[in-house]
Amino acid sequence: MVNGFVLIPGRTSKQGTTLNEGKLTAAYLRETETLLMNPDDLQRLGLQSGNMVQLRSAHGSVTVPVEAAKSGELPSGVLFIAYGQVSSQLMGGDTHGTGMPDSKGLDVELTVATTASSGLE
Repeated sequence: MVNGFVLIPGRTSKQGTTLNEGKLTAAYLRETETLLMNPDDLQRLGLQSGNMVQLRSAHGSVTVPVEAAKSGELPSGVLFIAYGQVSSQLMGGDTHGTGMPDSKGLDVELTVATTASSGLE
């Protein structure tokens, strides 16, 4: 079953602190490769924290683990993932002269992953 969502990539404070340890550390990768979802959406889709989902945008697709966001942190229908290699696969390359591709309000399709792999497809 395919479900439509809006993805909002961004920076997190934990991403900033783990960056000091390096972009290849387990903590940094976990922070930038984990999708956050409204707990009600998670329940509605029959998902649990740690399940793998596939996100597909007009520019690419990724398979990532999903976690419940804190209650009230994300509205229903909105997903969050920290900026990184995974989120970049879902953004286009056009920067409109700013140096930063469009990254807010990306339309994505979410499906439950059929494999246990994670990260880039």
